[in-house]
Amino acid sequence: MQIRVAGGARVALESAVVTHGLPYPQNLESARRMQEAVRASDAVPCIVALLHGVPCVGVSDAELEMLAQYPSPSKVALHNLGIARAMQLTGGTTVAATVYLAHQAGIKVMATGGIGGVHRDGRDLSGDLPTLARTPVIVVCSGAKVILDLPATREWLETYGIPIIGYQTDELPGFYTAHTGLRVDATVHDVDALVDLWLAHRAMGTAMLVVQPPPPEYALPRTEMDALLEQSLRECAETGITGGATTPWLLKRLAELSDGRTLLVNLALLEANAHLAGRIAKRLDSTGL
Repeated sequence: MQIRVAGGARVALESAVVTHGLPYPQNLESARRMQEAVRASDAVPCIVALLHGVPCVGVSDAELEMLAQYPSPSKVALHNLGIARAMQLTGGTTVAATVYLAHQAGIKVMATGGIGGVHRDGRDLSGDLPTLARTPVIVVCSGAKVILDLPATREWLETYGIPIIGYQTDELPGFYTAHTGLRVDATVHDVDALVDLWLAHRAMGTAMLVVQPPPPEYALPRTEMDALLEQSLRECAETGITGGATTPWLLKRLAELSDGRTLLVNLALLEANAHLAGRIAKRLDSTGL
């Protein structure tokens, strides 16, 4: 593993959103906006990626642009990280792989859009969840991806000891929408309170999920989001799409049905979460812990 940025107030950023989550050039724009948001908090962004078999904690701008346009990049999760290294592949790291590598590099804070969770059919589970259950890192996000079973995901997190802390919200966000009707474990209104909770929790050995809703000027109303999602899920089933192709298809269809508004929400919440993560990392660094 190459740790390109050592010490200080660092924030890990996943790269699967660049290689698989957003189309070009929005993927490159989003990554650069996240980097700038972290820097605006006086912290250091560290995009994590796999480059020719080498896990890199921190990539150059040229490497980032290469990733954004890379033909057939690998999606590197924790289960295939070793295999991808041995095969000298290049690709984006998921939340699970990013959290794992960030922890190995001594980084305490990671920012993303939404984590994976329990799938709606109840038969599948994102690798993000068990990784969060055994890795003490702060993960800043806007909840789990809305195409998942959010109540089941909320219950899984509780069962496996991962607290959900709402930043200026008492409700678990639904990625594109601020409202799901699901409660958080605690609500805080400033970064100092967040850091105090982390210092009390970190000995438990699990991650702490810090959630904030998407910026209000971009967030979709819950009723509209529910209707868009219902139509997308129905069309997906009718088309016969299954497995790993499901999530990209649904996200693309949601963008089409919303006239691009879900894409704008995605870009906005990624930037907002990176900024909050930077503030947390800076505050943690100032404690010397």
